[in-house]
Amino acid sequence: MSFPEANFLLNSSLVIALISICALFFVPVKLKSGITIAAVFLNVLATSFVAITSLTGNTIDLLFCAGNLWGEIPIKIDGLSAWFILIINFTSLTGIIYGNGYLKAYNETSAKLSMHYIWFVLFHLSMLWVCMIQHGFAFLIAWEIMSLSSMLLILFDQGNPKTLKAAMNYFVQMHISVVLLTLGFLWVYTETGSLTLDAMGSFFSTHDNKWLFLLLFAGFGLKAGFVPFHSWLPHAHPAAPSHISGVMSGVIVKMGIYGIIRTISFLQSDFILLGEILIVVSLFTGLYGILFAAVHRDFKKMLAYCTIENIGIIGIGLGLGLIGLGNNSPMLSLLGFGGALLHTLNHSLFKSLLFYAAGSVYQQTHTRNIEKLGGLIKKMPRTAIIFLIGAIAIGGIPPFNGFVSEFIIYSGILEGIKSNSLGQISLFALTLAGLSLIGGISILAFTKSFSTIFLGVEREKLSHQPHEVSSNMLLPQYIIIGIMLSISFFPQFYLSAINSILSGLFLSSFSIPQNSLLSYTNSISAISICAALFMVLILVVWGIRSRVVKNKPVEIGPTWGCGYVAPNTRMQYTGKSFSKPLSKVFNYLLLEKKQYHELEPNEIFPEKRSYASVYNDFLEHQIIGKITNRIVFSSGYFKFIQNGRTQTYVLYGILFIVVFLALTFLNII
Repeated sequence: MSFPEANFLLNSSLVIALISICALFFVPVKLKSGITIAAVFLNVLATSFVAITSLTGNTIDLLFCAGNLWGEIPIKIDGLSAWFILIINFTSLTGIIYGNGYLKAYNETSAKLSMHYIWFVLFHLSMLWVCMIQHGFAFLIAWEIMSLSSMLLILFDQGNPKTLKAAMNYFVQMHISVVLLTLGFLWVYTETGSLTLDAMGSFFSTHDNKWLFLLLFAGFGLKAGFVPFHSWLPHAHPAAPSHISGVMSGVIVKMGIYGIIRTISFLQSDFILLGEILIVVSLFTGLYGILFAAVHRDFKKMLAYCTIENIGIIGIGLGLGLIGLGNNSPMLSLLGFGGALLHTLNHSLFKSLLFYAAGSVYQQTHTRNIEKLGGLIKKMPRTAIIFLIGAIAIGGIPPFNGFVSEFIIYSGILEGIKSNSLGQISLFALTLAGLSLIGGISILAFTKSFSTIFLGVEREKLSHQPHEVSSNMLLPQYIIIGIMLSISFFPQFYLSAINSILSGLFLSSFSIPQNSLLSYTNSISAISICAALFMVLILVVWGIRSRVVKNKPVEIGPTWGCGYVAPNTRMQYTGKSFSKPLSKVFNYLLLEKKQYHELEPNEIFPEKRSYASVYNDFLEHQIIGKITNRIVFSSGYFKFIQNGRTQTYVLYGILFIVVFLALTFLNII
C-alpha cells in the first residue's frame, strides 16, 4: 500500500469518528445505535485494510502532523500492530452489534445512550491508535483516552454505588499504570534525548535491560491484569454492561500484552533472566485466577478471574519466547511467542463469546448469582449451546480454538525441556505441571457454571419467565464461533501470519524450517478433525434416536427419588457445593467469609437461620487493602491543609511565590 492511500484511510477513520460523535448528540434515540454501528464498521474497514497490508510484511511508516506543540508524530503499522488492530476491530464490531440488542431496554434514556455510544467510538479509536503511535507522550495520551473512555463505559449504571466504586477503582489503577509508563519513557528520554518508542532499543543497547523492562512491565501489567496488578478486573467486569465486559476482557487487557511484546522487541540482553521472571509471575497469575474463578458464584466475576488466568497463559508463552531468544533457540521462540499471540486472539474470541452469553442470561433473569438459576437450557437453548462452546474452548478441549494455542505453548515447554540447564529444565517441568493444573481447574469451573445455570431446575422463582434473546444478539456470537472453528481446522493460516510477524520482530536472523512448523499444524488439524467427527457421530446417533422415537407415545413422570416422593429444588448441587472440596484444599488462599450464627449447645429447638458466604480476594484484602487503608489513614494527618479558609489559601500562594523566587535567586532552579 502506498503512503497516500494509508494516510487517507487513517485520516478518514478520524473524520468518521468525529462526524459520528457530533451526530449522536442530535439524532433520535432509535438511530443512535445504527449510527454507532456504521461508524465502528467504517473504521473497521479503513484500519483493517491497512492492517492486512502490513500483516503481509509491508510495514507502513507515516508522520502525523500535530501542530507546533508536538510537531510530527511517527506512526508505524508493522505486523505486530496489524495483529492487534484486527483483534480490536473484530471484537469491537461484534460488541457494538450485540450491544444494540442488549441496550434496547434503555431506549427511553436518550442522553445516557448518546454518551455511551460516544464513549464507545472513542474507546475503539483510542485502542487502534495505541497500536500505531510511536511517540512516547502521544502514546500516553492515547492510552489515557482509552482508560478514560473505558471507565465511562463501565459507569453506564452510574446510579449503582458498586458500579461507581468499581469504575473509580479501575480509574485509579489505570493512572498508576500511566505514572509507571511515564517514568519509563522519561528515563529513556533523559538517556537518549528521544521520545520515540524506537529509542528504547538505543537505551537497551547501552544500559542494563532488566530494570527498565520491569518498570514498563509493571505499567503494562496493570492493564493486562497480571497478579498482583489484577484487582480491578473482578470489580470492573461485573459492573460494566455485558457487551463492554466482552470488549474489555477481549481486547483492553490485550493492550497491556501489546505493550509488553513491543518492549520485548527492543531488548538486547537479560533474555533468560527476564523470561524466567515472566514465567514465574505468569504461572502464579494463571493458578491464582482460575482458583478464584472456580469458587465464585457471580458468573461475570467468575469470567473476570478467568481473564486473569488466560493472561497468565499468554505470559507463560512470552516467557518461553524470551528464554528461546536467550538460548538462541528459534523453535522455542516461535512456539513461545507464537502461542502467546495466538492465545491472545483465541482469548478475545471465546471470552467475548462467554461474556455475551452471560449478558443474555443476565438480561433475561436480572441476576448474576448462579445459585438462583437453573434449567435455563429449556428456555434459552441457543444461549446454552453458545455458553457450552465457549466453555469447551476456554478449557482447551478440541475441536475449538483454545486447544490450538495451548497445544503450541505445551509444545514450547516440551521444546524447552531439551535445554542443557538443570535450572531451566526444572522450571519447565514445574510450568508443565502448573499449566496442566490450570487446565483441570478450568474444566471444573466451567462444568460448575454451565451445570448450575443451564441444567437441573430453577432454584428460585424468577419475576418473569426468561426466553431466548433476539437474533441481533445471537448473530455476533455465531460469527465468533465460525472464526473459532477456522482457527481449529486451519491453524496453518494463522501460524503462518504469526511466523511472519515474529520474523520481523525477533527472528530475522533465525531460520525456521517450514517442515517443523508444518508438523505442528498437521497434528493440530488432525486432532481437531477427529474431535469434530466424534461430536458429529454423537449428534447423528442422537438424531437417529429422535427419529425412531418420534411417533411413539411419550410419558412424562417424576424422577425416581429412591423412595422419597417429595423432592424440591434445594435437592440439587449448588455452585458452592460443587467447588467446596477445592476451596477446602486451598483454604489458605481462598478466604471464605461466612455470615452464619452457629447453633448453641443448649439450643434444643433452633430458630430459622440464614447462611451466606463470599470468597475474598486474598491479595486484595490481605495486602493491597491494608496498604490503601494505611495510606487513607495517614492522609488524615494533612486534613488541616484544606480548612476552607480563603485567607489560608491566599497565604499558600504567597509562600509558593516567595519560595520560588528564593530558589531562583540562589540559582537552584
